Amino acid sequence: MSSTSRPEHGADFVPTEELIRRQGVKPLPPLGQLPWEDPFSSDEEYAEFLEDLYESRRRS
Repeated sequence: MSSTSRPEHGADFVPTEELIRRQGVKPLPPLGQLPWEDPFSSDEEYAEFLEDLYESRRRS
């Protein structure tokens, strides 16, 4: 297969653009207009979250 050819898709393949159209997906507003609520109640809680996240990645 050359670098310009496209892979073959099965009969059930639907292009992403078509899925977006069918599902009525709308783009997100600019980041500054999104509501923001900090999910962590303290810096310590955030640090514990990161420790747990990094540890879980090391285990994987």
